[in-house]
Amino acid sequence: MKRILDVKNLNVSFHTFAGEVKAVRGVNIHLDKGESLAVVGESGSGKSVTSKAIMRLLPEKTSEIKEGQILFEGKDLARLSNREMEKIRGSEISMIFQDPMTSLNPTMTIGKQIMEGLRKHQNLSKQEAKERAINLLKLVNIPNPELRVNEYPHQFSGGMRQRVVIAIALACNPKVLIADEPTTALDVTIQAQILDLMRDLQEKTGTAIILITHDLGVVANLSQRVAVMYGGTIVETGTTDEVFYNPKHPYTWGLLASMPKLDAKDKELLAIPGTPPNLLKPPVGCPFAARCPHAMQVCTDHMPDATELSSTHQAACWLLDERAPKVEPPEAAVVGGAR
Repeated sequence: MKRILDVKNLNVSFHTFAGEVKAVRGVNIHLDKGESLAVVGESGSGKSVTSKAIMRLLPEKTSEIKEGQILFEGKDLARLSNREMEKIRGSEISMIFQDPMTSLNPTMTIGKQIMEGLRKHQNLSKQEAKERAINLLKLVNIPNPELRVNEYPHQFSGGMRQRVVIAIALACNPKVLIADEPTTALDVTIQAQILDLMRDLQEKTGTAIILITHDLGVVANLSQRVAVMYGGTIVETGTTDEVFYNPKHPYTWGLLASMPKLDAKDKELLAIPGTPPNLLKPPVGCPFAARCPHAMQVCTDHMPDATELSSTHQAACWLLDERAPKVEPPEAAVVGGAR
């Protein structure tokens, strides 16, 4: 498939009163046309920072892309001016943010907020933009779109507001859609509806999706590939089946083992002990070493390179070195019926 986005050796830092926070360290991910990629990990692992760096939405005064390339159709977004980036943002790459209520302007009608991007990027007349806004509301299954296009965000439920945010993101037929925790603020039933909607829209529009989430259930239902992120680095990547059924990194084992399972009656929910590393002083070796039950001295002293397990599956762990002791994943991390 044709590669549409290629992030190479991305390093992002924040400058704070306490010092330099190295939030993203040497991240490599790619996205093919029409593909869905999930980036998973705990809060603070660097997922949202990576997505905002791709969109160039990080605060200019306090953050910096220190190194790396963000290649979108051959253009390095990291080197574009703000004016050049404005032409791409919203038209060719769009983003769905976590909380729809803070993404929508409470003083503007839903229709005007959808029309804004259409008029800016596609030079449509007011009437044409309104007709397109109504069609987009139909596309995301908002009932009575001709009436609701004139209503305000507070007149919509949480699930419907998220549908509106998706409509705004899809307004200009973007080639890449970044969804940053799109279902976190929603209840389980509405989450399922939003995921079904995104899957359906991807089939209809062919938009490539990057899904940022900590919910592995969401990953199983929507994504073709998974990148597991920890401590500002990618520790494992692979197809969804490879990561769920043949995980190789102890952090991935921990994430899978902490998933609630329907058949696990009266069993305590497992958790990963400890806390993520302080990225003001990032560890020299594997970022997960301090929390890993299988850590060796080499894990603390040296960062492991990614080991290629197949053409689509890589993991950065010293346990994959031929000299390391053989360690099997815990039983709870072996997914049988999680998907």
